[in-house]
Amino acid sequence: MSSASPRPPRPWWVGIVSGMASYIDAAAIVSFGIAIIVFQSALELNELQVGLASGALTFGVAVGAIFGGGLGDRFGRRPVFTVTMVMNIVALVALMVAPSFAVLLAGAVLLGLGAGADLPVSLSTISEAATDKNRGRLLGFSNLLWLAGAVAASLLGSAVAAQGMAGVRIIFGHLAVVALLVLLGRLTIPESEDWMAARAGRSRGVAAVRSDRTRVRELLRTPYAAPFMALTGFYTLTNLIANTTGQYGNYVLVNYGGVSLQTAALVGLPVLPISIFGYLWFMRIADKPVRFRYFTIGAVFQVLSPLTIAIFGVNVVTYLVSIVFTAVGTAFAFEGIMKVWAQRSFPTLLRTTAQGLIIAVARFAAALVAGVTPMLLAAGPSVLYGILAALGLAGCGWAWLVFRTRDAHDEFGSGTAPQDPTLAGTYLPASGHAT
Repeated sequence: MSSASPRPPRPWWVGIVSGMASYIDAAAIVSFGIAIIVFQSALELNELQVGLASGALTFGVAVGAIFGGGLGDRFGRRPVFTVTMVMNIVALVALMVAPSFAVLLAGAVLLGLGAGADLPVSLSTISEAATDKNRGRLLGFSNLLWLAGAVAASLLGSAVAAQGMAGVRIIFGHLAVVALLVLLGRLTIPESEDWMAARAGRSRGVAAVRSDRTRVRELLRTPYAAPFMALTGFYTLTNLIANTTGQYGNYVLVNYGGVSLQTAALVGLPVLPISIFGYLWFMRIADKPVRFRYFTIGAVFQVLSPLTIAIFGVNVVTYLVSIVFTAVGTAFAFEGIMKVWAQRSFPTLLRTTAQGLIIAVARFAAALVAGVTPMLLAAGPSVLYGILAALGLAGCGWAWLVFRTRDAHDEFGSGTAPQDPTLAGTYLPASGHAT
């Protein structure tokens, strides 16, 4: 007598547990940025060592996204996101007890690799467990978890940083406990049924888009090249605005706006409710046809954010207006919509590879631009922010041109059949046309 098939996990449970990869990504970056100041004193690090450790984390995330995406498509979502969470825990424990620069650097590299590799796999896991009615909402929820991670790490760091290495142990210990709980939660989630079906079809030699399209070079061919290039360009260029705001906002206010560090640290707090409301509203509309209209509005705000400072200069008022524009722009025309479009643009066995590459290119670009940002600012804030406005316009414009028709025919919320047979796992006859 055959046993009953196990019940599939609830989409919201998968969304919460897998979406915690975004929480850990944000909290790791913020926590490390606070802890490195303590390490600098405790381990007597020089400027080169501080830069190497910080850069190792950033580049580790980028490299991890590349390899994690490919491994997730090849070996499955479940083993990769399990191994990466174990890597995160080991790295965090190493950072808690780091007695030397060598251990600090190794911990930073391992944490970056684990967090980066986990991101594309977790997104595909969420998408493939969801339904057409809640997929966008669940992907949008991972954005809210990212924000929660950044805020939690900031609040905890500000509370315990004065305790020196004891504070560092609390900061990374909190994240290690979270990672352990996430690992235990993920052990309850089975392998993606979509991935298993695609893998089984490939093993049997059945011609299907979702099982045949597995090589990276397919991303540079029709029909995947246009969305892949557009999503890469859009996410990379808009991420430069967000990364510069987050990494250099206080620096710009203090050095070019004549604002004290204490005041600069408080300027962004009133915008936090706007960011939360924006992410919640995106979850509300992410599975509806109206999402493209919201993307267009968000894209305008993405460009207006740096343009405000480029035109009117740096002071508390212009900076506050700029980050309000950033909050609206990132809610509707940034990572959330990128995740939604990426899930529907690529076949099952290329999905995490594509997302990993998109994330990696954006992180590499952010790290490189961050290195030259002080020099660009030396030429005047208007120069830097004018460049960012132009890049934001290019990225959003590229995505708008490519997805203005693709999004309208997307079966998410529109009720119409998808243009790409991949989305429905449609089988292909020998001629290569969808049946």
